[in-house]
Amino acid sequence: LNLPQFVQLMETFVGEDISLPTAKRLIAFIKEEYKQTEEEKIEQLEKVHRTSHLAQRKLLLEALFAKWDNNASGFLDLEEVDAVLSTFKEGMEKEALRKAKKHLCCRYPQLSRVGKLSPEAFQTFLELVASEFTGNEDEAIDNLVEFLTTSMKQSHMTCLQSLTRRKWLDNIQQAAETSGASMEPVYKAVFKALSQDAEAHGDNKKISAYIALLEENQLSPERGQILLHYVACTADDAPYVLNQILYGDMKGVSFAAVEEGKPIHVPRVQLHGSIHFWNYDRPVEERKGSLLVLPLHDARWRVFGILGLDTLRDQCEKTIFLTHEISFYQGVSHAFSKAYHHICTLENVLQMTVTALDWLYPRAPSIHTVIMYLVEPGKDKTWDYALRKMITTDNTGQKEIHSSPVLLLREENLLRDYLFKCTDSSVVICTSVCGEHHIAVPLRDLSGQALGIFDISIGRHQKLPPYEHTDLQKMLKMVQAACSEILKMSLEETEPTYVLEAEHTANLRHAGVLFHRFMLQDLRECV
Repeated sequence: LNLPQFVQLMETFVGEDISLPTAKRLIAFIKEEYKQTEEEKIEQLEKVHRTSHLAQRKLLLEALFAKWDNNASGFLDLEEVDAVLSTFKEGMEKEALRKAKKHLCCRYPQLSRVGKLSPEAFQTFLELVASEFTGNEDEAIDNLVEFLTTSMKQSHMTCLQSLTRRKWLDNIQQAAETSGASMEPVYKAVFKALSQDAEAHGDNKKISAYIALLEENQLSPERGQILLHYVACTADDAPYVLNQILYGDMKGVSFAAVEEGKPIHVPRVQLHGSIHFWNYDRPVEERKGSLLVLPLHDARWRVFGILGLDTLRDQCEKTIFLTHEISFYQGVSHAFSKAYHHICTLENVLQMTVTALDWLYPRAPSIHTVIMYLVEPGKDKTWDYALRKMITTDNTGQKEIHSSPVLLLREENLLRDYLFKCTDSSVVICTSVCGEHHIAVPLRDLSGQALGIFDISIGRHQKLPPYEHTDLQKMLKMVQAACSEILKMSLEETEPTYVLEAEHTANLRHAGVLFHRFMLQDLRECV
């Protein structure tokens, strides 16, 4: 038990009306009776030491990755890292390096195709290399980190530029985590990062930027199976670009970037001959500048759209994108991909929750309301997290999906403190507030922490009828199983598993069907 879980266990055990002397006697009793053997103490200390050591190693390797990735692209070139490591101990460990690289490519199959190391893959690579050395593995890791740190020389100016760029990339992820499953704040953070970098590190270029996502072409199938739908762009370009559709048979280099999975840079669009210009109001003689199209990759390196930038609004002669700028824009595209898929995962969880609540409503009429909250990290240091109200349903079957921000902060909601205790401890809490009985149930992520909270009100009833209680337990069990499946599907190494035919359709529908799939599987096991 961690501290919040222990406190909650004690509060549940003693109840709400315990006297102070009784509470003191209980504490004295536990202090006296709780015994821990020497072996248990040693085991616990070793576990704490190991956890702390792994956390320190992770921070160390993340700092090393950041030092090497000085343009904040989000990836390192595998061959470049391999070439430097091959000189470790004057080339004496090349065989160990070869074996580690082979194991790495087995664990990350896409590496042999793309040759890019994510921070996680970079850490795994160094740990595999160290495991192939003779002697102490921790000592080997320290030696590798020291060697790679001294191998990368970085000027003070480059270091500052890298730190600034990372801050802008972090803002994109923070926008995703505090947006209530909305993409708009993410789009704004992306375009802000691009414009800030163009101003600070790109000779004050005036850029246009846009994001287009691949969709199945149901409008004009004869023009290709897929199309690019422009879902977001910089404000000045919205009248011309937003919601436009690019088909495969139209002019442009975007589909080439999609097919090749690599950035395409056109230094002078006026000389290219195959560029699609959305702004027809711009005179032909003013259609000058650079164009950069970056493919957007998911965790398994499949392309799902493009991020485009151009300098057609900039009348200066020198508007070509430089290598360090292109590397950073790749970092932005990677940060957007992580943010986009984080939002998609939350949308899937919410869709699955709506399906589950629809299933519960006719089976548990004694439940007055169910409110579902998402746990969001605090935007600054004034609070550690907030609860965002996402879905409200009542015993008439009416549902409200909250699009406007309804945030609960701990210090402003003392009567709802049970929700925060549920979040802290990640355990079920039953309580009474103003005569109404509430059951707070955590929806856990893969690490066991609360991702969301169900606030279930049963009104003046002390408890639900047995058959309603059974159906509620079954629903919550299936929701947790479906949520875990959705989270696993978002991981880099996990391919989605489909059981029912209906799951092969679009992801959102799949998320809804997922609840019924687990319900069906549970029924099969019971028969």
